[in-house]
Amino acid sequence: MARIAIYQVDGTDYQGVQFPNIALMKISAYHKSIGDTVEWYEGILFASQYDKIYASKIFKFSEMPQIPNNMVIGGTGIDFHNKLPAEIENAPMDWEIYPNTPFHYGFSMKGCRFKCEFCCVPTKEGRPYNYNAIDELITNPSGGKNLMLLDNDFFGGTNWEANLNRIAELDLKVCFVQGLNIRIISDRQAEALAKVKYYNSKFNKRYLTFAWDKFKDEKVIIRGIERCNKWGIPCEHMQFFVLIGFDTTPEQDYHRVEFLRKLGCKPFVMPYNKSDKYQKAYTRYVNNRIIFNSCSWEDYEYNPFRKSLNR
Repeated sequence: MARIAIYQVDGTDYQGVQFPNIALMKISAYHKSIGDTVEWYEGILFASQYDKIYASKIFKFSEMPQIPNNMVIGGTGIDFHNKLPAEIENAPMDWEIYPNTPFHYGFSMKGCRFKCEFCCVPTKEGRPYNYNAIDELITNPSGGKNLMLLDNDFFGGTNWEANLNRIAELDLKVCFVQGLNIRIISDRQAEALAKVKYYNSKFNKRYLTFAWDKFKDEKVIIRGIERCNKWGIPCEHMQFFVLIGFDTTPEQDYHRVEFLRKLGCKPFVMPYNKSDKYQKAYTRYVNNRIIFNSCSWEDYEYNPFRKSLNR
């Protein structure tokens, strides 16, 4: 019997929600199934106590941990193409290591139809393919009626309609946490989407997340919003990831955010370069709802362009 440790380097929190690590859950389930003990890694001082340590790093920008000889580290933050051994990949998710998580969790599909230059999903997962049926994701004893889907291109999967119908049949609250593509949403998709109980990642507010990454997409974004409105999804139920600093100017970033604000949508800024002074400030301004709703960007204390804006 081996003593196994698991270590979640990053990706533990998003908008106040703890995100379980599926790879570590499968690793834990596999090792428990062969009689090993599994526990959370307590740090480099205790490394020698374990026969093997599995670490998962999702983001490139996260600080690299110290790596003892008995540690195996993987994840997108290390290499887009690393994969779990088949016997571990096929293991179930061990919910015992994330007790009291208030939602079910996983992918109904993987991959993406698009090849956005700033996104690793097409490189890592390739073209869209179906991954799990909805019933296969309802495995968490503490999950209740809440389901969080990690799909990066939900409507790219061929089972999207059956999945939405099943979500409605099971009366689930669903969070599409990675967002949906509003640029090419069809009437049929918008109609089906409007029939499910969509929620945010805390499952306490009704909204869907979309994205407006490229400034040039304004016309198709407007068309998608109007299509959703037509089938009963109001603007106040829409959050938009707004990518800044990739191929847009501050003026174009401001235009998108303010345009969405006027419609009643919720902009949520995603900085391409987290160390850039402007991107850090604008992200902090927009994503803090209290500040965003009480202060203009021109008057925001940490706006690096404030002096020139107020001339």
